[in-house]
Amino acid sequence: MSAILPGATIGILGGGQLGRMTAMAARSLGYRIQVMDPDPSCPARFVVDACFEGAWDDARAAADLARGCDVVTLEIEQIAIASLEAAEKYAPVRPGKAMMRIIQDRILQKTWLVEHKFPVGEFRTIHSEVDLVEAVTALGGRCFVKSARGGYDGRSQVKIGFGKINVSAEEESRNAWSLLGQLPSVAEKALDLEKEISVMVARTPSGELKSYPSAANHHEHQILAWSVIPSSISVELETRAQEIARHIAEEMQLEGVLAVELFLTQDGQLLVNELAPRPHNSYHASERACVTSQFEQIVRAICDLPLGDVSVIKPAAIANLLGDLWLDHAPRFDLALAVPGVGLHLYEKHMPRAGRKMGHLSAIGETPGEAVARVLEAKELL
Repeated sequence: MSAILPGATIGILGGGQLGRMTAMAARSLGYRIQVMDPDPSCPARFVVDACFEGAWDDARAAADLARGCDVVTLEIEQIAIASLEAAEKYAPVRPGKAMMRIIQDRILQKTWLVEHKFPVGEFRTIHSEVDLVEAVTALGGRCFVKSARGGYDGRSQVKIGFGKINVSAEEESRNAWSLLGQLPSVAEKALDLEKEISVMVARTPSGELKSYPSAANHHEHQILAWSVIPSSISVELETRAQEIARHIAEEMQLEGVLAVELFLTQDGQLLVNELAPRPHNSYHASERACVTSQFEQIVRAICDLPLGDVSVIKPAAIANLLGDLWLDHAPRFDLALAVPGVGLHLYEKHMPRAGRKMGHLSAIGETPGEAVARVLEAKELL
């Protein structure tokens, strides 16, 4: 493979905060950037050379983007395969459509993981209301039901068996099937978790591969609330997590970056939850914790440059800022920034709304615990 050197143009399918931060890293390396997004005033628009308006299934817009690019990547999984195919007629698309076809569908993704002997929690595929009723019983009565396609941050997901009074499992199943649009889904058995972690892997077209130290993640209402690098799991578990993530990247012939989300159960099992073939919320802290941020790393990976050092310089944590913070009054960023080691990252989204990620705080510390304490203290002051 020959490297795509600075001065070339990178296309990004998606102009949200991940596209924006990737574009900022690419500009620092000397690349020109174009994005495609359904929103003409998307966060990336203000830091790129050109912005093409187009829905995720707009193959013509994807082709128009790629026509002026030397390589194309993505910041969101929901890009239609037809759009990827249209783009690849004009430039390499990394990651490619074969990998995306598997990851876009939770049924295919889970099946692929099982077939390749990766550890996953117990699950059932759902194609009808009867399937779901039977699955809930088979999975012990408590489970998460997720649409096979689309959905993230808790969207297109329903919990069953978590203490709804005077509602039978069968009735909950019927309601869940209706809420999910009566579409193919996956029912996952509820697990007794000790911790949720993720491992970010980068791989170039030439085959160089590097994986970051794991991040520990804390969710509230099924949305990431805070994350910290490193995760502070045992050396044995870290080794196992790294092996799983790296093996998945190799098996899928990754070109770009891949976040492997993992569950650590109370009995010490590491189970793959989901795969995200793009920069990931849990690795925003890599901008401050690591020698090379995830955003610089994806640029290096898709351009077939040598991958950057993933060593941790100092523990760092992030806390997400959702639109809820803006609903009553403007957040007091001045007070948050008075906390030692705290930084602010806003995404230039102009319409705050409940649950929408508007930005994040970051903090460094001498230990992972100190970094988390600082970033949560700063968030409270908002």
